Amino acid sequence: MRLGVLDVGSNTVHLLVMDAHPGARPLPAHSHKAELRLTELLDGAGAIGPEGVDRLIAVVKEALEAAEDKGVEDVLPFATSAVREASNADEVLARVTEATGVRLQVLSGADEARLTFLAARRWFGWSAGKLLVLDIGGGSLEIAYGMDEEPDAAVSLPLGAGRLTGSWLLGDPPDPAEIRALRRHVRAEIARNVGDFSRHGAPDHVVATSKTFKQLARITGAARSAEGPYVERRLTRRALVEWVPKLAAMTTEERADLPGVSEGRAGQLPAGALVAEAALDLFGVEQLEICPWALREGVILRRLDHLPT
Repeated sequence: MRLGVLDVGSNTVHLLVMDAHPGARPLPAHSHKAELRLTELLDGAGAIGPEGVDRLIAVVKEALEAAEDKGVEDVLPFATSAVREASNADEVLARVTEATGVRLQVLSGADEARLTFLAARRWFGWSAGKLLVLDIGGGSLEIAYGMDEEPDAAVSLPLGAGRLTGSWLLGDPPDPAEIRALRRHVRAEIARNVGDFSRHGAPDHVVATSKTFKQLARITGAARSAEGPYVERRLTRRALVEWVPKLAAMTTEERADLPGVSEGRAGQLPAGALVAEAALDLFGVEQLEICPWALREGVILRRLDHLPT
């Protein structure tokens, strides 16, 4: 069957169309994205304003039209931290349902971490042993650890690249004092949670998903996306230590010229790099592997698990 995952995230609304059936590997058939940046549309009270809601409705309608054009049988719609944490979330969800017929399922941070972990586990397989999975989104950082398909520990922290950029890094390029302050904040937040994971023992593999990690891996020498998902891609702490100050000193326009960096994400890359560097340092990780599958694939896989064979 052809399924669509409609992901209303902090940066984009992304429709991923996949051909899938139980017991088989889901195959991507189409991708439709629209930049929305919901975290930048919040007002002083933390609400998504009328203009933001109208834009959200418009891009959801576009995604539904794309799904229909591609012959999608069922759409699995969900929203993550930007909608979850909006002070008027219930009102926004009701407006979207009324205007489009779509009932967005709001995932908790723990759900995000668990579903992303499931995707990584299925990609790497049982032989990978204990996995530590990291995912930097626009609004949050997800961390999960375990040796089964359900993680033994999972947490979501408010350390998304978009959120941190809007709150901490106001200059272009950001002021060195802003970078130092954000670095302290990020490390303190992650450090509070390291012990909950360390007590489970050292992981056999450390895995990262998300656009931020993929872009960081690319600018530090990893293969281009055009070379396909099965090419091994790694990111080292050493490379991050070298690149964090370089990224912080660049303007958004300069970062957008780097290999693999999209114009829409270039402004968030210093904050994302600070989070990635802190996570690797505090967890004692020298290098990690990039996983092509993440939250959207996790949602598809969970759905397939509940279909009759």
